Amino acid sequence: MLTTYIHYGLLIVLAIALIYAAVTDIQRRQIDNWLNAGIVLAAPIFWWASGMSLWPDVAIQFGIAVLAFAFFAGLFALKLMGGGDVKLLTALALWIEPNAFLQLLLVMALAGGVLTIVMGAYHFLQRQKERLAIPYGVAIAFGALWVLFPKLIAVPTFV
Repeated sequence: MLTTYIHYGLLIVLAIALIYAAVTDIQRRQIDNWLNAGIVLAAPIFWWASGMSLWPDVAIQFGIAVLAFAFFAGLFALKLMGGGDVKLLTALALWIEPNAFLQLLLVMALAGGVLTIVMGAYHFLQRQKERLAIPYGVAIAFGALWVLFPKLIAVPTFV
């Protein structure tokens, strides 16, 4: 029963952290390192509370996170993605099972496309000359919350 409380509580904390990441990315175009580190450091507690076994469950989560980091770090090197976005996606890969992580990436891409179109239109209509900076943390948070929402609304049985 304690693990149920911890599991559900950690999902709520993660949702709050994602909202915070989106807000700070809108405000400052930055996702704080301490936030990403906190998400990473809480992952082992989440694994334990979820009843995940070290092999193969945790190993798979870790492997997906390594692959996500390698892929998105490549996009960062090409200046297609920000460093905070790379770290946030890598941290989320430690929490979200592989199939759901693929769903997160799909929803993130769609939300990011809509966000880019809306911000691009606004940028154009305002006749702004500086380079358009998309707060992609918003799309990442949206995708993650989309995937986590069914788990958040499922009322756990504490009895």
